[in-house]
Amino acid sequence: MSASGTAAAGAAAGQVEHMLSQVTPGRHDTYEALLHALAEGRLWMLLWHGRAGSPDAQYGNMEVDGLGYAPCVTSAQELAVSGWNRAHEVVAGRDIARALYPDHWGVWLNPHAPGGGVGIPWPDLRRIATGLDRMPAGPLKLSEPGIQLPQFYALLTQNAHRTPAVRALRRAWVQPALGTPYLAIGLDLYDTGQGSVDAVRAMMQQSIAAVPDGLPVSTVAMSDEHDPVAMWLRANARPFYDREAHLTAPVVPGTGYGYPPRG
Repeated sequence: MSASGTAAAGAAAGQVEHMLSQVTPGRHDTYEALLHALAEGRLWMLLWHGRAGSPDAQYGNMEVDGLGYAPCVTSAQELAVSGWNRAHEVVAGRDIARALYPDHWGVWLNPHAPGGGVGIPWPDLRRIATGLDRMPAGPLKLSEPGIQLPQFYALLTQNAHRTPAVRALRRAWVQPALGTPYLAIGLDLYDTGQGSVDAVRAMMQQSIAAVPDGLPVSTVAMSDEHDPVAMWLRANARPFYDREAHLTAPVVPGTGYGYPPRG
């Protein structure tokens, strides 16, 4: 590595350690700044087996509150202080995030430090891997939407029925740790080809006109196995539009389709 490259790596490590020292419970802003530093920095991953680059290389692992983490340190100096006597591997923050989050593993920074270090769970590694500005800051508070939007839901349901790619729609109210709460619409599609994606995008654009000004609305793919909003929707929210239920529901004479309720 060139002298300039060494200096840049040292600066990145210093930024990670500086932000790590600022993190305290409840300070989501400093934690978010730490994630940004990690995205640009590097980590010294501790290898339980093998050596860096070898086929049998295996990271260490630890479990905290039911979540898995790979332990690491934030600099060569912290590695020396930690007393780790096995091999290690230096990896860019984004690269280790991409490698670990699909298997629901996070990283634990400096577990040897006073206080036990700081854990970065896999949903936040996913944000680092895919873009911190593209994903809401966790931990997320998810619930059924309390705001009444009958015109929007009616128009969206109507447009979904005219869009053959749509199997079902779900909804959730999302409150990020930082930023504005928003309405999330879960899109369950028959296929994710470009034609279907374009049709669904047009469906949302046509429907969004019925949303009151100032209310943010976002969409999430129900097929995304790693999105925490999609995971919550699958577990907790019944569809408010379901094409297959509509097609298979028995027709009771004298009800619906313009007929008055039976009394």
